[in-house]
Amino acid sequence: MKRILIAAAFYGGFAMMAAQAVAPENDKDLKTWYHKDYATTKVYGVNTENAYKFLESKGLKPKSVIVGVLDSGVEVDHPGLVKNMWKNPNEVPNNGKDDDGNGYIDDVYGWNFLGGKNGDVDVDNMEVTRVVKKYKPLFEGDDSTKNKANQTKMPEEFAMYMKSKDIFTKKSEEAKQSLQLYTMINNAIPDMIKLLNGKNLTKETLAGIKPATQQDAMAMQVLAQVSNDPQVAGKPAAEVETYLKAQMKEALDYFTPQAEKGFNLDFDPRASIVGDNYDDYSEKSYGNNHYEGPDAKHGTHVAGIIAGLVNGSENQYGVASRVAKIMTVRAVPDGDERDKDVANAVRYAVDNGAKILNMSFGKPVSPGKNVVWDAFKYAESKGVLLVKAAGNENEDIAEHQYFPTNFKAATDEKPFINNMIVVGANTNDADMLKASFSNYDAKMVDVFAPGDKIYSTVPDGKYEYLQGTSMASPVVAGAAAVLLAYMPNLKPEQIIESLVKTSNANATNGFDKLSRSAGVIDVAKAAEYAYSNFYRANSSSNSVKKSAKKQKANKAIEKSKL
Repeated sequence: MKRILIAAAFYGGFAMMAAQAVAPENDKDLKTWYHKDYATTKVYGVNTENAYKFLESKGLKPKSVIVGVLDSGVEVDHPGLVKNMWKNPNEVPNNGKDDDGNGYIDDVYGWNFLGGKNGDVDVDNMEVTRVVKKYKPLFEGDDSTKNKANQTKMPEEFAMYMKSKDIFTKKSEEAKQSLQLYTMINNAIPDMIKLLNGKNLTKETLAGIKPATQQDAMAMQVLAQVSNDPQVAGKPAAEVETYLKAQMKEALDYFTPQAEKGFNLDFDPRASIVGDNYDDYSEKSYGNNHYEGPDAKHGTHVAGIIAGLVNGSENQYGVASRVAKIMTVRAVPDGDERDKDVANAVRYAVDNGAKILNMSFGKPVSPGKNVVWDAFKYAESKGVLLVKAAGNENEDIAEHQYFPTNFKAATDEKPFINNMIVVGANTNDADMLKASFSNYDAKMVDVFAPGDKIYSTVPDGKYEYLQGTSMASPVVAGAAAVLLAYMPNLKPEQIIESLVKTSNANATNGFDKLSRSAGVIDVAKAAEYAYSNFYRANSSSNSVKKSAKKQKANKAIEKSKL
């Protein structure tokens, strides 16, 4: 699924529209609000600076932590990121050889599992589309006897098919209707500007306009809704026009690929581009090193939240900007990620030294969930923390699954792995703390973190505000990297416990019932908790000494037996 959030902006007959430019570009305080200390500002940021101060006050020296960004791609030479990109020390750039023997040629900054010799996948299907296409001939084919036999023989697949069919039917129609709606609004922009007649967008101006046609009446309805937006209320007609065009572009960019490709049963870009056998989950050596891919906006934004550096006049910086190195693993297209790619991306990142993986993606069905779960278990065995976005449907994920999950069933008391933390999104408004889009659950969502009006890096060396649990997840990934950099002996479950138990609680509007932590993470408090409860000084040298003593003792025992 494309990870750009579609936020509610138009009401009264108009469904939703894209709203990415959600904050003033020149508000320096807003650009870094998610770093704030709640205790002194009453804004639910994550207290970044005080975390560093505490850890450094203890005389701790950080070690770089590699954070794998499993996403749409990253602009590796972005001025705000280039100094914090991981580089494969065992790979010679651009020599066409697999120098380190890991199965991937010239993987200097990471790997792209969505590419091949013929280019890169940009738009892909939604997972429900793939499921309907694959299973409809088996469960609803021309032979009713065979249909029933298959339904009986494959009950799990049949249940997934029926769920997918319902979602596909509903969402595909919504995508088509939305595309039609926003195309109509986009075409009506000249009429709206003409009605304003050079005047500013105010209630008084609108009250004085008498629409002469049905088209004018529709234009007036849109203008009335837009006039409630503080970004353009009272602004000149020219600014209103620029704003409307930008908003409609975002909406059309979102719904066009969905309507034309994402929910198109005849669309399949995989075979001709990647060239793998998609149904063979054992395949690993495919893809290319096109780290950015066709659209790296989402992944670049995520990377900046984790490890962005202050750049020129831009004061944006990531939570772990002092300690993290970003490894990019491209596995998320414009559409739904494929389970095979996710599993391979996890294993690639783990095998190449990443200690934290950020996963800002998800979908309602997962045909290859067992393969992904096996990769999660592999990450757990290697001591790697998985950080996962809760999703943007404003749903309880115990009732509406959002794969990949760390619970094999919503009814399970505990997750089947101990190395995943699931993250919901909060705003900078203490009275309306839950972001309106964020998924939630008192058991299956662990913590909340800032995910609304988040300013970060985007391609072409630029910066933008985006919002979503996709933005909250890397805040937590960055927080985890800070803890691990200064206390490298920490285990994933200890990092999770430290973040959950020290969150700043808030009970407004039932916020305390939406996650295990009942609040928003506080990196400084988590650092103090981890230091007091889990940190062991010189743990690596101590283990070496213990090992040496053990070897001596064994030799002494062997001598005594001679």
